[in-house]
Amino acid sequence: MILTEQKPLPEIIEKLKNEKKIFILSCEGCPEGADTGGEAVVNNIKSELEKEGKIITGVMPIDFLCQKALIKSRARVKLNDIKNSDAVLVVSCGLGVQASTEALGKICYPALNTKTFGGITGMWQGTERCDACGDCVLEYTGGICPYTACPKKLLNGACAGQSNGKCETDPERDCGWELIYKRLEKLGQLDRLYKFIEPRNYKKMLPSPEIRKTNLWALDEEVI
Repeated sequence: MILTEQKPLPEIIEKLKNEKKIFILSCEGCPEGADTGGEAVVNNIKSELEKEGKIITGVMPIDFLCQKALIKSRARVKLNDIKNSDAVLVVSCGLGVQASTEALGKICYPALNTKTFGGITGMWQGTERCDACGDCVLEYTGGICPYTACPKKLLNGACAGQSNGKCETDPERDCGWELIYKRLEKLGQLDRLYKFIEPRNYKKMLPSPEIRKTNLWALDEEVI
């Protein structure tokens, strides 16, 4: 299971301040196990956004948002609502935000931060990877993680080491920031590159003391 914590509601509201119509996608997989997803959580987020004058164009739970094929098949019935929204708020780990952006062709905002258990948490299909940084910024990078797409984990643009769109560390590997630029260009959102992303705070990767006291943290050791 991938461990997540909800971003503070004021932070979610601030990130969405320039967006009026919001569609909410939620994952029924890992977030529900971590108590950061599910109907009650999503309804609370929806209610708080409506208090801020946002129009919620729809809410859709999907079994596993890390599966692009599943997103595409399930979202068909709500496709018009999604396309007519200014943005999509995704209640999932970083994998779900990345997969949703790729599948829907819309800027997706993360409602959760992905934390680390301190080891490998599972395998999944697809090319998306999450570095469990604890401070998801995928809305600024077009749903492409700068930590996992860029071998140097650069947060504010490409270095001078790329050539013909390839990374100097591996001539067969695409430059992560070249991919980010092309994605934002395709979405008409290149102005997002003007946002300065703060240096990584490694403390945010770790679960809070409160989580480490719960049964969720102790599941591997608990005998049932």
